[in-house]
Amino acid sequence: MSTALPPLVEPAAELTKDEVARYSRHLIIPDVGMDGQKRLKNAKVLVIGAGGLGSPALLYLAAAGVGTLGVIDFDVVDESNLQRQVIHGQSDIDKPKAVSAKESVAEVNPYVDVVLHQEQLSNDNALDVFRDYDLILDGTDNFATRYLVNDAAVILGKPYVWGSIFRFEGQVSVFWEDAPDGRGLNYRDLYPEPPPPGMVPSCAEGGVLGVLCASIGSIMVTEAVKLIAGIGEPLLGRLISYDALEMKYREVKIRKDPETPKITELIDYESFCGVVSDDAQQAATGSTITPAELKAKFDAGENFELIDVREPHEYEIVNIRGATLIPKDRILSGEALAELPQDKPVVLHCKSGQRSAEALAALHKAGFSSATHLGGGVLAWAKQIDTSLPTY
Repeated sequence: MSTALPPLVEPAAELTKDEVARYSRHLIIPDVGMDGQKRLKNAKVLVIGAGGLGSPALLYLAAAGVGTLGVIDFDVVDESNLQRQVIHGQSDIDKPKAVSAKESVAEVNPYVDVVLHQEQLSNDNALDVFRDYDLILDGTDNFATRYLVNDAAVILGKPYVWGSIFRFEGQVSVFWEDAPDGRGLNYRDLYPEPPPPGMVPSCAEGGVLGVLCASIGSIMVTEAVKLIAGIGEPLLGRLISYDALEMKYREVKIRKDPETPKITELIDYESFCGVVSDDAQQAATGSTITPAELKAKFDAGENFELIDVREPHEYEIVNIRGATLIPKDRILSGEALAELPQDKPVVLHCKSGQRSAEALAALHKAGFSSATHLGGGVLAWAKQIDTSLPTY
């Protein structure tokens, strides 16, 4: 028995002759047909981020004929994006991602209106931006933004499709607190609280197989089309997990958690998610040096030990000359403390500064009170000091 929800969007008045020709393969599917395609034409969908998941999502939403696409992104295209963010090309490097995405969408389908929001999603703008759209697609890679998206969608009664990716695995679900059939759920029913800071690395820290973005992004768009047209069974109350290495899909049922507090306002999501732990924040305060200050130490011939707390495969990609590799987990467990010098200062660094701050807190507790860490990590060093080094 079908459990489709009512169509999310009213149909547009008509399709032009050119639109009929363009969408003919949709129109001859009975479940989509002229009515479904008119609903797609009339739909307004906001895609959060023109990155790994946003790239295939925007391209396929445009190809499907979604009439209005919103893109919120404040970043610029970097060469490291091109391995997976297929909406951008070599000529788009250093261009705002939102602008690059709009240009690509125009090539895919000139009948789509693209609205750009070249700003970072925040408590100050989330409700105003979301208000004008029928559906939200969230493919962001940090927990603070995910909870913000969820809470803003709940407050406004908007449905949204959520996806996440990491290395070889991805997840997709649909959340809609005010679903008309009573199956209302939100992200907090799945994850009431974020994981401890540093436990789940982002794609930038842990990597992602590029083509995984296409697999998960295409499922997200499929769910969007189903919701807009009111066809099929949506992933509301279900989580699909995909393992590319095993080539397996698994389904997990999600049920409404009666203990989930009612969401009535936006909160401080950085604090709620603890981008870094309180201990790391305290340790970094007054014990963070800049790339310029680290260079000055080298230039002055100071006697100190530079410790790289990343993983071995990251060290192979790029490293600061003279750094000794001791992965963070070996420091946090205490295993590597005996390897650290007692007679000279220690400076820690990682990729961006988060992991080294966590390791710094452990060192301070272990008695290495003079230890410091490099703010911005090897990325900042490569951009500000040694531009011959690659970034990743």
